[in-house]
Amino acid sequence: MTLTVGVIGGGQLARMMLPPAVALGVRVRVLAETADGSATIAPHEVGDYLDVETVLRFASGVDVVTFDHEHVPQPVLARLVAAGVPVRPGPHALEFAQDKLRMRERVSELGLPSPAWARVTDERGLQEFLDAHGGAGVLKTARGGYDGRGVRVVRSAADAVDWFAALSEDGNPGALLVEELVDFRRELAQQVARRPSGEIAAYPLVETVQRGGVCAEVVAPAPGTTADEEARAIAETIARELDVTGMLAVELFETRDGRVLVNELAMRPHNSGHWSIEGAVTSQFEQHLRAVLDLPLGSTRAREPVTVMVNILGGPTTGTLDERYPAALSAPDVKLHLYGKEPRPGRKIGHATAWGADREEVAARARAVTDSFR
Repeated sequence: MTLTVGVIGGGQLARMMLPPAVALGVRVRVLAETADGSATIAPHEVGDYLDVETVLRFASGVDVVTFDHEHVPQPVLARLVAAGVPVRPGPHALEFAQDKLRMRERVSELGLPSPAWARVTDERGLQEFLDAHGGAGVLKTARGGYDGRGVRVVRSAADAVDWFAALSEDGNPGALLVEELVDFRRELAQQVARRPSGEIAAYPLVETVQRGGVCAEVVAPAPGTTADEEARAIAETIARELDVTGMLAVELFETRDGRVLVNELAMRPHNSGHWSIEGAVTSQFEQHLRAVLDLPLGSTRAREPVTVMVNILGGPTTGTLDERYPAALSAPDVKLHLYGKEPRPGRKIGHATAWGADREEVAARARAVTDSFR
């Protein structure tokens, strides 16, 4: 019997599920937002994931539904569950990836380490928080932000007048999340996979390098850290207590005094795990398929001492991708992945991965390939 996984969202994460699906003998079908999405090289439908009937019709031909992103509304997810469709991760878990305030509340309830935070509904509340936390904070919209969007460093309530005004435009004031401005040494990410039967597999802790709020590089495993066991315990606790099925990425701050703090959650394959395609025995994309189908999980062991993944951001300002393509392929010991996306400033259009024993040498090889597209 051949199993079919329905992926809602036609981006690069769905696209990168395709090679392991072929190897596993699993069919993938995609509900894409547009006809030219990254994953439309797979069997697909073009439709609106906000429309209940469209999503139900798509799901009628698959064995399990999973996601390329976390933006499918809760009412749509509830209708899928009511129709008997296995949804993984489920709506009750995705709520905490969709709403940063709910995530902060739940993580705090679990006693896991987090930055100081507060729910604020007006400028007065924000200013009180800033005054109590050194005069600066990170303000976030509860929903919809990613890759630096919906995030703003504020040093006065006046810095957020426009956001509070937007919240109350419909006459129903909402809330924003404000967090302390953490003095962190670096950012880390811990990935785990969990299947419905409860099996969990954890990947090596990695270091992520952000530029302009967007992940630029990932180093696996994270060098020089003693936080491996703590990070793994945090991620496994979140996976179990929130009933996450599939891949979970927990983004972390490592502070200058050696603590780790939960920053963000993603319940799907994540940019911090792209290194695993070449760098681990089982890639995050194969693992996600195994997990949502409740199949035995694969080994997460790293194949090499060091693996570095570097994103291609934006693409060339002159010329075309096609013109740069031969130069990018001239490095035989670096793997190139392109996402079939048109370049625009800051957009992730692909990545390159290198591996070996020396971190700086490995990183230099990967960067040389991505530099071909600048």
